[in-house]
Amino acid sequence: MQYVMPLMLRAARCRICGAESTRISRQMRVCAACLRADPERALPLAQAAHRRARHLFGLPEEPPRSAEGIPCSLCAHACRMAEGERGYCNLRENRGGRTAVLAGGPESGILHWYYDPLPTNCVAMEVCGERGSWGRDNLAVFYGACSFNCLFCQNWHYMQDAAALSPRASAAELADAATGRVACICYFGGDPAPQLPHALAASRLARSRRPVRICWETNGTMHPALLRRIVEVSLGSGGTIKFDLKASSKPVHIALTGFSNRRTLDNFAAAALRARERPDPPLVVASTPLVPGYVDEEEVGAIAGLIASLNPEIPYRLLAFCPNFLMENLPTTSRAHAQRCLDAARSAGVRHVGLGNVGLLGDLY
Repeated sequence: MQYVMPLMLRAARCRICGAESTRISRQMRVCAACLRADPERALPLAQAAHRRARHLFGLPEEPPRSAEGIPCSLCAHACRMAEGERGYCNLRENRGGRTAVLAGGPESGILHWYYDPLPTNCVAMEVCGERGSWGRDNLAVFYGACSFNCLFCQNWHYMQDAAALSPRASAAELADAATGRVACICYFGGDPAPQLPHALAASRLARSRRPVRICWETNGTMHPALLRRIVEVSLGSGGTIKFDLKASSKPVHIALTGFSNRRTLDNFAAAALRARERPDPPLVVASTPLVPGYVDEEEVGAIAGLIASLNPEIPYRLLAFCPNFLMENLPTTSRAHAQRCLDAARSAGVRHVGLGNVGLLGDLY
């Protein structure tokens, strides 16, 4: 089904407490206060919205959990696929008791790529090793699959690619795109996690021909063994791993993304410990979208506290929110909201915190 994003600012009522606000998602119909205080009643409302979102595109609505199914260990879902069943990412299937890799291996990935002239609007551009580059390109690789289901996703188009299993390119074809003008490759999407075997193969081939930085924008749900591999690739190439830390509290994170943040936080902590090995350019950068009504100074302060406890030098980028996908009724982040979150992050001890997407800031609340 083709999804067309409407643009509107409308209030919604929380079905738990009755509060009404333009900062309550019309799809979830539950506020952040109730998510935190009464998750047993509030989370089923949010999870129903996630199932509807997946149904729009004909994608698996939940990670399969067949007791006798074939296990997949690529990401935190640890899907177990029954005969004929696909994993949550839609890229792997149980065929005759064996895993059929429909996409995401070195032979074929679901992706788009394009050249983005440096310097770019990358989350980590202010601290990137290519921040002073002109006349060269970033090879931007948009992967068409994800292990989360963010209801506010600005790149929700990946769902169309995941459902169609198209467009495709092999790791060798992608590596060929890393011409002499390419200074860095950045994998994003969607998310690279479901297709890391493809990305790692392409990175290896590209770097065997010429020096190129390897960077990632990820929700951090990959298997810890795969995290260790991408850490080594980025450390060795001068690249950066940008972790999207959507929320701190588990209920709010589940409401926004569909899933727990446990693997994300564990992997972030493991990568943060390695970040001291190369302070400049930083190995690890964190970012958080300031979703009105849901990601407030309480969430940001807790995330910043974690960052500071691990390594206060890790750059932290707060991102102004743009209404999108199934959270289109919310406003853009207000200036006051952004300032409170900046203050909370600094108070928590993060030494390098900044605000991105400032052009989106408004005064609607």
